[in-house]
Amino acid sequence: MKKLLLSLSVIFAINITAQDCSELFISEYVEGSSQNKAIEIYNPTANPIDLTDYQIDRYSNGSQSVSDFLQLSGTLAAGDVFVITNGDTDQQGQFGFIDIVLYNMANQVAGAYPTPLHMNGNDAIVLSKNGTIIDIFGKVGEDPGVAWTDDASAGFTDANGGTWWTTNKTLIRKSTVKQGVTMNPTAFNATLEWDSLPNLTWTNLGSHICDCSTTSINEKEDVSYIMSPNPANIGTIVTISAKTKIENIELLNILGERVKFLNTNQINTSAFAKGTYIIRIKFSDGRLAENKLIIE
Repeated sequence: MKKLLLSLSVIFAINITAQDCSELFISEYVEGSSQNKAIEIYNPTANPIDLTDYQIDRYSNGSQSVSDFLQLSGTLAAGDVFVITNGDTDQQGQFGFIDIVLYNMANQVAGAYPTPLHMNGNDAIVLSKNGTIIDIFGKVGEDPGVAWTDDASAGFTDANGGTWWTTNKTLIRKSTVKQGVTMNPTAFNATLEWDSLPNLTWTNLGSHICDCSTTSINEKEDVSYIMSPNPANIGTIVTISAKTKIENIELLNILGERVKFLNTNQINTSAFAKGTYIIRIKFSDGRLAENKLIIE
């Protein structure tokens, strides 16, 4: 077990001076309403990396020691990303639930409460490797209030009512960032390294553009397609049109269970009950897209 319960003065004495493009770092932070939470990790190196040496640590509400942690698993290819999401899909759960579309984007799902993926916008998140800090989101040991903000006069806390940057937001690491933050910052100014997107935005999750590489496998343009009509009535033919050839389509129910597999770009809704479905589209070049289909 690699859980670390060290004092703040000790934990930041064991950091490394990272070189550009030499180590994993956090590339996207999704802190959405309910349990719509995700962390994306990017591999800027030229080699695949075994993730079993890595973990995500949460320092909750200004704590100076690790509140909870998640051991990572698997292998992260060069130039690729690894997505971790909250795992609460129970719509009757005490703490809310995650949208199934976001859930299905995960390479690894966090377990039951508490985990780092039960974060709020005032929790510092740390990516560590064998106890060594390689990236920090936020400021460990500081409770900024509801969120860290853009208000320099308050040390980027929300003490003076600044605009929230880390609560009900999606943040994407700027392409110019080539390494993680290995020293606890004096003040956490998210605007320096992160671009902000609105609450419940996941369109960029699963890929990252970084100046470390111009040939990364995840720098392909997003595939464009049209799904119409949506919402659709029972008995309607829903057509998915794209310039890129569609290899197959999966229909999933709201629990993520496969309902139908199709080798066509058309969906006959006659056999389906009313409700919300997840449409997973696989294109001939290997790219995937997901969308909701509502049948009324």
